[in-house]
This record gives sequence, structure tokens and C-alpha cells, in this order.
Amino acid sequence: MELGLAGKVVLVTGASTAIGRATALAFAEEKAHVAVGYHTNLRAAEETVALAERRGAQAIAWRLDLGSPDSLQAAVAHARDRLGPVDVLVNNAVRWPDWPEPGELFETAPPERFTTSVTANLVGPYLLARAVLADMRANGWGRIVNVSTGLVEDGFPGNVSYVAAKAGLHGLTRVMSRELASAGILTNVVMPGFTPADKPMPQHLLDKAGEAAATKRVSHPDDAARMIVYLCSAANTNTTGEAVRTDGHFLTPG
Repeated sequence: MELGLAGKVVLVTGASTAIGRATALAFAEEKAHVAVGYHTNLRAAEETVALAERRGAQAIAWRLDLGSPDSLQAAVAHARDRLGPVDVLVNNAVRWPDWPEPGELFETAPPERFTTSVTANLVGPYLLARAVLADMRANGWGRIVNVSTGLVEDGFPGNVSYVAAKAGLHGLTRVMSRELASAGILTNVVMPGFTPADKPMPQHLLDKAGEAAATKRVSHPDDAARMIVYLCSAANTNTTGEAVRTDGHFLTPG
């Protein structure tokens, strides 16, 4: 299948580890130019850049802060200056929740946890998408994938701030898909399953996740990365406004 990504400029946020790194490297395999967005882990981001370059891609690393509009604008400007106009945006970066103690309810969680999560996990991707639209409209072609979670469909007790913010990405994506498709810009959501990441999840959650998936395993970063690359490629000609799960038919354990 011809993906048509050679020479395309791709900005992947949260690309220093886990799903973000796997996604950046999958684009590098297609000879896209990759801007590796990171927040704090410069060394890991530089490792992603080195791995991408070994695959024959041009790659750069740039720090961005989802809570800072100026930082997001600067990241897009830097990618444009170094690699060219941005063709593809993958909003993968996440502000992880503080995993709650058993029994913590939404009305007892600190309100600032909710507002901080919504700012980083919803407002940040919204502003970053706005920042790349001029490039995509000028090219008459663009792809945006917002990375969410299957928990927005099933709910997850004790994590209202994270789940609500990610659910907001679905509404944002569907509106964008209706407004941008005529400009050649397709926008979708990918919902990975529980995936071991830089910030370890509690082992009991990973154990339950493996038991609850039809595939009987926790997700691997490549599971999401492959779907993201397809949706962001020229092979995707008419899929937009969709939310695709890559979690092995995971059912949230009780």
C-alpha cells in the first residue's frame, strides 16, 4: 500500500517515549520528516531523533508545553523553519492523571486537578491544531489525529479529569472533520488501550487490562502507531471524524 508520506512534515507531540516514539519512528520508516515534540525528557527525545535518522528520515526535537499557547506556536514555527510547512499533526502528548486512591470520587477530587487536566489534554491540542491549519490549508492537504482513550466510552471511576478532557477531544475532532474536510484536511481520533508508558501504571490495572481484552494482552505502542500512520497517510482518502479503538476489544474491568 502506498502511503504517500515521503517528504511530508509530521509533528508528533509526546514523542520521546511509548506511543509517541513508536509513531514518530513509524513515520520515519515512510521517509517523512519528523518533528519530535517533548516536554521534559530531552535525552529521550534526542534518542527518538537519532532512531528516526537511522531510518533515513530528517528529524528534530523541540520542547513544548501543552499549557502554554506561546510554546505551542513556537513549536510549529520551529518545525516549519527546519523541515517545512506542517502536513500532519499527531496530538499524542498527555498530562497523566494522578492515579487515585481506591474510593476517590469525582466530587471529592481536587477541582484544580480537573481544570489542569482539561487545559493540558484538551485546550493544548485544540490550540496546536489551530496553529498548523494555515500550512495545511495552503497545501490543500492535511491530516490530524488526536490520541484519546477507550475510557471515554466506558468511564473509569476515580479519573474524571483525565476521562472528561479526553472525551472533549472527540467532540473537537468531529466538529473539525465537518469544517475542514472541504480543504482536504482529515481529522480522526485513535483510542489506544492500556499501554505501558514512561510513567508506569499501577500493575493491578495492567493485569486487569490484559484480562479484559479479547486479545488477552495489554496494548503495545505499535498497535496505536500503525493506525495513526494509516489515518495520516494518503492511503486514507475518505475517513474523517471517526474514533478508532486499538485496544484489542478492551472492556473496562470493574
